Amino acid sequence: MIYKRFGISMLVAVTLLFTACEKYLTLEPQSAFGEDYMFSSTINARSAVLGVYDQLAGDQGYGSRFSLIYPYDNDEMIGVTNASAPDNSSRDMARYNVQPTNAQLLAPFNQLYVGIERANICIRNIPAMSLYKDGAEADKKELRRLYGEALTLRAQFYFELIRNWGDVPASFIPSIDQPNLFLEKTDRDVIYDSLIADLKRAEELVPWRTEVSSDERITKGAVKALRARLALFNGGYSLRKSGSMERRTDYTEYYKIARDECYEIMQRRDQHTLNPSFQSVFKDALDAYKIDKYGEVIFEVAMAREVDSKLGYYDGPRFYVPGNTALLGNGSIRVIPVYFYSFDSIDTRRDVTCAPYYNNADNSKTLQTLVNMTSGKFRSDWITPALTSAIQATGINWPVIRFSDVLLMFAEADNELNNGPTADAIMAYEEVRKRGFKGNESKIGTTPGDKDSFFKALVNERSFELGGEGVRKYDLIRWNLLAEKITSVRSNYTKMMGRQAPYNNLPQYLFFLPGAQQLTLANSLYKPSPTAITGYTRVNWTRAITEAWITNVAQLYKPNRSELLPIPQAVIDANPKITQDYGY
Repeated sequence: MIYKRFGISMLVAVTLLFTACEKYLTLEPQSAFGEDYMFSSTINARSAVLGVYDQLAGDQGYGSRFSLIYPYDNDEMIGVTNASAPDNSSRDMARYNVQPTNAQLLAPFNQLYVGIERANICIRNIPAMSLYKDGAEADKKELRRLYGEALTLRAQFYFELIRNWGDVPASFIPSIDQPNLFLEKTDRDVIYDSLIADLKRAEELVPWRTEVSSDERITKGAVKALRARLALFNGGYSLRKSGSMERRTDYTEYYKIARDECYEIMQRRDQHTLNPSFQSVFKDALDAYKIDKYGEVIFEVAMAREVDSKLGYYDGPRFYVPGNTALLGNGSIRVIPVYFYSFDSIDTRRDVTCAPYYNNADNSKTLQTLVNMTSGKFRSDWITPALTSAIQATGINWPVIRFSDVLLMFAEADNELNNGPTADAIMAYEEVRKRGFKGNESKIGTTPGDKDSFFKALVNERSFELGGEGVRKYDLIRWNLLAEKITSVRSNYTKMMGRQAPYNNLPQYLFFLPGAQQLTLANSLYKPSPTAITGYTRVNWTRAITEAWITNVAQLYKPNRSELLPIPQAVIDANPKITQDYGY
């Protein structure tokens, strides 16, 4: 088992918090160590950069908010449903009923800026260290890597801000050097251009994965993959102050960057490639606290067990632990039945991404109704070593970018730039799809050869491959398809409830074998069901669907508004130069 968390840095930093005006006026260091001390040695500089990494994790980072709450609802899954909205918190986030005072906004917003501030301090100080230019070769090599990591981490923090809030205040220097802390918003295109340039520089500073010891730090593949992702988003649609979804006129220039970066990663299969088993990426690596030997998970957020991550507790099937009589876990991310039935029946990704059961105290499985199916990539019964206490923090790492995403980003960019897919784009697309159909590769279907049809296939394939990984909502936004897909999934959900084609032959009930360690069904998922089967327990399947469940899906979503979140009210109150845009 690997050590799951980098040490907490003693980094001195003025944290750029937006909770009150006093935060701008009382500038005190967060530790007893000054910057001269922190950047006097390679060891201390490493500690400072690890303190930047720390801001990725925890409840307000990718341990919960940016992984499990912010990405929902979409056309795959919906967020918390076990209490009625409005609650001015996570339920309103899922239903697109977000007010500037929502309880889920301020702390994550602040944490991203704390990460940026810490990164800015490292970016300013590390290249200025005497060891950076004149130290021993080992020191110079490590310091260059640390500098590249800080640049990359800052890019990730800003990316998360932009894709959730649009234009935001942006500073690329430490607060102590900022002449005026009351910053206006910076246009996102300007921020993106700066970050994309930073990541180009960082590529030359950090090593490839196998050139260093195996850990969760950023390596060259992660920098290049993140640069490709930022380029696609900068070339995609986003909600602008005009009140409409727009994209840059020069967007193809960014698609070129994405294609080239992905292509370069694809040429280094000694560094990153697909794990032969889709399930193993999650069950045998992430959920088992191990680093995938294939390097498929290119960039992951390191978490500490019992501290940092609610993956597998907030989402996934509910469960018991020894000595505790309570059913644990929230099961708060539910699979939309339409998404479950969009998978081909022989696609191995379906039963990894979707978990239709809860765990019993003896680890046997109880089938849930169709509407109570949870997301499945992070699940308690896959955690190794097994959970032994009722604590909510599981410590499962969050995968930021996987190699399969790189293959699909390449295919998308290549298709756009060539007005249709090249042989390389088709090969990349099919590589992902064949892994999903492992054992039935010949049944993946015919890959479209024209631009529009290939793009539609990619839209679907990214959903099958990356469902439940916090990607879908943001993909749909950059394609300007969120409104269309929400409308479509509600329409199909209604057809399923009414047993209309193509859902007219689905079973009203499913029957499972009670007490079995593996979920054992007695009837087909795709054929009409009997009303009883001896020895098996009956559960409502399509019969469980109600109008309320359909209404729940992105209930108050408004096109040209809900694509972005409001700036937290406390930020507006603290800084009169920040405006509340996009109809909020």
